[in-house]
Amino acid sequence: MGPLSFKEAFLHSTIFLLLVTVFLSLFVNFGSCDEVDALLRWKASLYNQNNSTILLSSWTDKNPNNISGKVSPCNWFGISCSSNGSINRLNLSSSGLSGTLDNFSFSSFPNLAYFELSFNNFSGNIPSEIRYLSKLVYLDFFSNQFSGIIPPGVGQIKNLVTLYLYNNQLNGLIPPSICQLRSLSLLALSNNSLSGSIPTCFNVLSNLSYIRLNDNSISGSIPSGLGNLSNLNELYLHNNFLTGSIPTTFVNLKKLTDLIIANNRLNGSIPMEIGTLVLLERIELQTNDITGPIPTSLGELRSLYLLRLYQNKLSGPIPEELGNLVSLSSLQLGENRLNGSIPDSFGNLQNLKILNLRVNQFSGPIPEDLGKLKLVTIEISGNNFTGSLPDNICNGGKLEILIVINSKLTGQIPKSLYNCSSLIRLRLDRNELTGDVSESFGIYPRLNYISLTDNKFFGEISDSWSKCKNLTAIQMGGNQISGKIPASLGNSLQLEVLNFSSNDLVGEILKELGRLTQLGVLLLGNNKLSGVVPPDLGLLVDLSLLDLSMNVLNGSIPSFLDNWSNLFSLNLSNNRFTDKIPEQIGRLYQLSILDLSLNSLTSEIPSGFSGLSSLENLNLSHNKLSGYIPKSLESVNAVWNIDLSYNQLEGPIPNSKVFSNVSIEALIGNKGLCGDVSGLKQCASARQASNKKRKLALTISLPLIGALLLGGLMAAFVFCRWKSKRMLSSPQMVDENIYIEDFFSISMFDGRETYQEILKATNEFNEAYCVGKGGCGSVYKARLTSGDTVAVKRLYSYASSELINRMDFLNEIRALTRIRHRNIVKLLGYCSHAENSFLIYEYLEGGSLASILSNNNTAQILDWGKRVNIIKGVAYALSYMHHDCSPPIVHRDISSKNILLDKDYEACVSDFGTSKILNQESSNLSHLAGTYGYLAPGTFILSSLMYLHKLTRIFLKSTS
Repeated sequence: MGPLSFKEAFLHSTIFLLLVTVFLSLFVNFGSCDEVDALLRWKASLYNQNNSTILLSSWTDKNPNNISGKVSPCNWFGISCSSNGSINRLNLSSSGLSGTLDNFSFSSFPNLAYFELSFNNFSGNIPSEIRYLSKLVYLDFFSNQFSGIIPPGVGQIKNLVTLYLYNNQLNGLIPPSICQLRSLSLLALSNNSLSGSIPTCFNVLSNLSYIRLNDNSISGSIPSGLGNLSNLNELYLHNNFLTGSIPTTFVNLKKLTDLIIANNRLNGSIPMEIGTLVLLERIELQTNDITGPIPTSLGELRSLYLLRLYQNKLSGPIPEELGNLVSLSSLQLGENRLNGSIPDSFGNLQNLKILNLRVNQFSGPIPEDLGKLKLVTIEISGNNFTGSLPDNICNGGKLEILIVINSKLTGQIPKSLYNCSSLIRLRLDRNELTGDVSESFGIYPRLNYISLTDNKFFGEISDSWSKCKNLTAIQMGGNQISGKIPASLGNSLQLEVLNFSSNDLVGEILKELGRLTQLGVLLLGNNKLSGVVPPDLGLLVDLSLLDLSMNVLNGSIPSFLDNWSNLFSLNLSNNRFTDKIPEQIGRLYQLSILDLSLNSLTSEIPSGFSGLSSLENLNLSHNKLSGYIPKSLESVNAVWNIDLSYNQLEGPIPNSKVFSNVSIEALIGNKGLCGDVSGLKQCASARQASNKKRKLALTISLPLIGALLLGGLMAAFVFCRWKSKRMLSSPQMVDENIYIEDFFSISMFDGRETYQEILKATNEFNEAYCVGKGGCGSVYKARLTSGDTVAVKRLYSYASSELINRMDFLNEIRALTRIRHRNIVKLLGYCSHAENSFLIYEYLEGGSLASILSNNNTAQILDWGKRVNIIKGVAYALSYMHHDCSPPIVHRDISSKNILLDKDYEACVSDFGTSKILNQESSNLSHLAGTYGYLAPGTFILSSLMYLHKLTRIFLKSTS
């Protein structure tokens, strides 16, 4: 066969290339079987099958159109492939998927470069196998519910450039292995629960341009090595627990645009050379403890548009150089210790929209040039300005918020404010401003809140306010406003707060006010209003605060007041109300403050008061109430202050917590009250009962005295013989004059068996079961076979030199076996043994108040409502011990570590080791006891006086 011609050779080559192309196309289209199988297995494990069925419907092991052969994932939803047919991108962001990564086979994707799962509901841990994604450059798990630690194996993904794990539930430390990612440019771990410190090795990540570690629990100082990251553009460290000062090395970050370290615990001063970072656009250092002056070099930052330094301890004047910040849009320097005057150079800040200088020590006049700016928000309250507001303060026509409270302003309202239609919020409280209120203010279509309280405005209330259709709050109390309340206000149906108190208003309360059905606060007290309370006010079902006191209102208290079911405070005092208190008042279940004093109310106190379960302050004094104090008041346990003085009440005062601490001043001026209060006479029935009991006691006791004396002498003789024999052995001294052997008492359990069970449940008091330690012992958590969980307080072993622990042990038993109260920890049993002495209490899940307050995360859960409830619980416990126990018991060590909380944050007082049971028949002086820092100052004074008295007696004796 001869050689092939050129034409034949070309034909053969073309056929060969076509075959190769077809083969490669098949390979490209069908990809790796491992990748397909891995994705299908993972899809099957996802929780939200309905959503995944729709979005991931293309993820199937069947070819489209029933074509036989291998399945290609390259056309699946969220999948992209490289030229060789291998998956290099998996993007399922914002797909509404739920599940974990536990069944994701990371090793099946050797060429994956982009892995994006943001804005889903994935949970569980991030598996350590993620390290097998060796070619990954972009990892984005932002906004899911991943928990656990950041796997250290992330540091093995050497090519990683972007790591986004923010807005999850990750905890633990930032792994130092991240410092192995030398290509890393974008790092975002914010909005998690990460703790520990920032790794010092971050300084080696020279490519980092973006660091977000904000909104975690990171502590420690900011590593100075961060100043070596010459490519860094944005640094976000806010909302952590960072301490120390801002590193001076930060002046090397020449490319930095955003420096945000707000809401930490930083101290020291702002680096003076910060002005060399000329690319800075945002500086947020607010809510720290930064001291010193504001650096003048800040004036060099011509690109800066946001400067927040509020809530620090900065001092000195504002530098004039800040007037050079021509790009500045927001300047917030409030709540510092700055002084001097507002610089005139602020008139150059033509882009300034927000100015906050509140609560400093600024003085002098407010610059007129501020009126040339197009300010949107001005908040300069709490300073010592002189003069009035600038005449042209609203000339820019953009002003929306003006707040100048308690700043010693004088003069009248500037004319530019009359037509300032852009206003949304205006507060000028507690100044010395004056002028006719009807002529100083116009109509404001956007205004929703105005407060002019405690100034010197006069004149009458105009109809213009009813034309401000967005106005929800009018506060004009404490002025000299006269005339009547205009009926047109009844058209302001959106009003929620109306305060005209402490003025000179006359006339009747308008029935038109009943149309303001959204009204929650109505304050008309201390005026000259007359007439009756109009029935239309019964329509104000959202009222929470009503004050009509110090007027000349008459008639009876309206019976419709039970419509005000949300009422928290009701003050009708100092009027001319007559007739009886309506029974319907007992249906105000939310009422906490009730003042009906200084009226002419008659008849008896309604028994319906028992329904006022939230009542804390009750004043019915200076009326003409008669009859007995109803026993139903005994069930109102929340009352702290009560005043029934100067009425015509009689009979015994109720025997309840409400009256246990009442003083004679709260009951004086009644004609026939009696009871166990100092200054009141004893009730006749109590005296008769006492005499009868005394006679009966004498009748029974006299015949027995002889027998008891004889029996007592014989028992003493036998006991002394027995005691002398026992002293030959090795007794344990547990009190000054008491010798006993081991004793065991478990009031709710079988003693000996429970002792062994507690040893077993705590693994013989292993540290792993310890939940707290104190000065006298450690507390362990023990779960018994019955299913009960108890707290076991084990005393430290006591030698003869540690007798005080033994004394504390007995004191606690004596105290807790005498008392039972919901706010005092329950003693379930106790044991004294040669090896172990312990007390058994109910277990309280919340732990101690000290442990909660020392942790910022748990302290935030303890809102003011819970804190007030805790204070009440402790007060109830102390009141019970001091006034309801006989003899009284003094705790002597009330501190946060001795206040325990249950799962509902109900307080229980614990640790009665230093408590003292008082002898009511003698004085009660004792040695100093308790926790330093919680002792009352008088304790030290008393101790010092006792010591001085003792020295004086020794001196006199030595010289006699």
